[in-house]
Amino acid sequence: MNMWLSIFALLVFSKIQLHVHGNPQVPCYFIFGDSLVDNGNNNQLQTKAKVNYLPYGVDYPSGPTGRFSNGRTTADFLAEFLGFDHHIPPFTTARGSDILEGVNYASGSAGIRNETGQHLGVHVSLDGQLKNHRATISRIFRILGKNVSTSGYLKRCLYSVGMGSNDYINNYFLTKYSSKRLYSPKNYAKVLIQQYSQQIKRLYSYGARKVVVFGVGIIGCTPNANSLHGKKGSLCVDKMNHAVRRFNTELKSLINQLNADHSDAKFIYINAYRMASMNVSSFGFKVWDVGCCPVGKYGQCDPDQQENICKNRSEYLFWDSFHPTEIVNNILAARAYKAFEKFDTYPTDISHLAKI
Repeated sequence: MNMWLSIFALLVFSKIQLHVHGNPQVPCYFIFGDSLVDNGNNNQLQTKAKVNYLPYGVDYPSGPTGRFSNGRTTADFLAEFLGFDHHIPPFTTARGSDILEGVNYASGSAGIRNETGQHLGVHVSLDGQLKNHRATISRIFRILGKNVSTSGYLKRCLYSVGMGSNDYINNYFLTKYSSKRLYSPKNYAKVLIQQYSQQIKRLYSYGARKVVVFGVGIIGCTPNANSLHGKKGSLCVDKMNHAVRRFNTELKSLINQLNADHSDAKFIYINAYRMASMNVSSFGFKVWDVGCCPVGKYGQCDPDQQENICKNRSEYLFWDSFHPTEIVNNILAARAYKAFEKFDTYPTDISHLAKI
């Protein structure tokens, strides 16, 4: 990315910020995903994948919340870009009429497959998150009453789904799981997409009509991947990135099929892989091979290490061994909301989807 595109990016950020005040562009925003957007659903679970302690949240206004970042997640920024005056609450704490503006169901270590991430402890897989959404819909029906159409309300809402990273990081590329012995990368991508397709169709059957599906990012370039699998002379772990590209290709084809089969809905694909492949130095990033905080056995920040974290967090790509810093989340969310380049989103971006 050259200097002029960087300047263009800053201008787009400024334009987006002008739209965060006033009425939200959609009545509600529902979030399904993993640790990239989890904002506290794992806090009370028996799992190693929870981060409700410092230095996590060091840059978030209320401190540690369960977000796997130093600050806001992509879902938080998208809520701001959509005009909400608060971040969408996690399912575990959403109460009363608050759910009318949306719920975040995301769970750290969760995946498309139910067994994904089980070695870390309890989590809520995508199937479980969909079950929780059914419970939310029942609550919304009771709040709205018989005089307001719940289905009419829900079809105007935005739904974002981001799954698949853990199905590779915490399943396929770990020897304790059988997936790699059972499937080639090509076949595993197809198996994942088959299940993912049924899950997204279930979301449609629950009333979703504006659906954003995030592709998997460059997981082979995380500090954890490089230390665990070795780069073998490359900048990243190529076998992981090659596997993910197969999945993303299948996912984009699924988006086409979903749009063809459901003319009353709109599904869009966010090309997180290409976005994450940007020339990071043009955005001012200087460190992309290690995280900002000291990490422990599971690649998460060691507790109470806020004095030892990097001070120049805007120059770091990764917060811990897996998750981006807040500034990276800002960039990715901005490009998903308002595409900078034609490959960012397909067939449109979130700002246009919200207006449909």
